[in-house]
Amino acid sequence: MIELRAGRLRCELHPDLGGSIAGLWFDGQPVLRSTPAAQLASARAAGCHPLVPFSNRVVHASVVWQGTQQPTVRNAGDDPGAIQGMVAQRAWSVLDSDATSAMLACEHPADPSWPFAFDCSHTLRLTPQALEMTLAVTNQSAQPAPMGLGWRPHFARRPGMHLAFRADSRWELDADKLPVARRAAQGLDQDCATLSADDCFEGWDGRADLRDATLRVRVESGLARLVVSSDPARGDLALEPVSHVPNAVHLHAAGLPTGELGLSLLQPGESMLAQMRIVVEPVA
Repeated sequence: MIELRAGRLRCELHPDLGGSIAGLWFDGQPVLRSTPAAQLASARAAGCHPLVPFSNRVVHASVVWQGTQQPTVRNAGDDPGAIQGMVAQRAWSVLDSDATSAMLACEHPADPSWPFAFDCSHTLRLTPQALEMTLAVTNQSAQPAPMGLGWRPHFARRPGMHLAFRADSRWELDADKLPVARRAAQGLDQDCATLSADDCFEGWDGRADLRDATLRVRVESGLARLVVSSDPARGDLALEPVSHVPNAVHLHAAGLPTGELGLSLLQPGESMLAQMRIVVEPVA
């Protein structure tokens, strides 16, 4: 377990649990849904974890690629699909760390859970203003491979919290929380207390603002899609910068182009990367 400190920010990492961020605190107040790393039971309960080689859901826990259906491992209990990629179930290695930064790595050999070999790295740096992350993945297969990445940060929902971001469209989801149609949308601008959502927004401008009477938190990323998951009955809010829409491999097999879905096709040895910042400021 690793602790990072910078100014009034503190972050705890648990590499053995999916390379996850156990918690992020500002003057002791949780910014993310935060648990001390020593008490964290799984990556899915963490404040944030990386999503590789896909985000959100893959229906029927199978990959349809180049005309062949290849089963993957169900990794979400009773859910019939595969969720949040493979690396959240793996221990990550610590390549380097100091008081304010860490570099983690994870290798995946081709196996029944995902038929394409890859390796990935996650670099985290804490400054007095922000937690900065860079996630990179390389296709180590001998064949082209579909690939996606992102993060799943859960933010602590504080009284009076308001969410605002801009986008140009939203994917409507069916009863199984899978995208079926893309509709025009303008993002969101509303109080979190009444926010009920499980949506993938397209054309995200790369900034989402959370504010309340205590803190201003800003999520920044170059990724063009933002998955918002919120239930008023829960005490947190997930804002996920991701590279592709949910179930992208199946939508591509059904005829939608990879570019529309955000699905990357990596050649052998080719890499892709993404960055995210979580900026935290006190309300004056």
